[in-house]
Amino acid sequence: MTDSEAFEAFVAAWHPRLLRAAILISGDRHLAEDVLQDALIKLARRWSKVHTDPVNYVRTTLYRDVASSWRRRREFAYGEPPDLADHDTSGASDLKVVFARALARLPVKQRAVLVLRFYEDLPVGEVAAILRVSPGTVKSQTHAALKRLREVAPELEEVLI
Repeated sequence: MTDSEAFEAFVAAWHPRLLRAAILISGDRHLAEDVLQDALIKLARRWSKVHTDPVNYVRTTLYRDVASSWRRRREFAYGEPPDLADHDTSGASDLKVVFARALARLPVKQRAVLVLRFYEDLPVGEVAAILRVSPGTVKSQTHAALKRLREVAPELEEVLI
């Protein structure tokens, strides 16, 4: 498989999940699409060096770029929640919508920590490496983010850790 084919296979396999994570982090589908596209362009340029671990490279780039764009804008995006692939008819869909809206009300660093920890299911050490912070910062940001979620969406109390 050539580098070009390997890169295309990676994008095809990971794009939906990375886009959903970017939407949750940014709170804005359009910004998420732009940031993910930029991250994938950066990955393509460095593919020969990072092809062994492209997911973490894209995650790191993605979360840093969302944070950078947020710092430039200095505002929170309160967009619509991401499109959900599984359209169930249970109350779980309602909880997902409430959660996505509540998540959009958090500062970007707290959103990043929650998405990486619980959506991407990464351990504290990996999250710390991606965000270039200490494991203690990841833990304290997780605690603060969950506390804030409980404040902005009390209906999530039963499902929050």
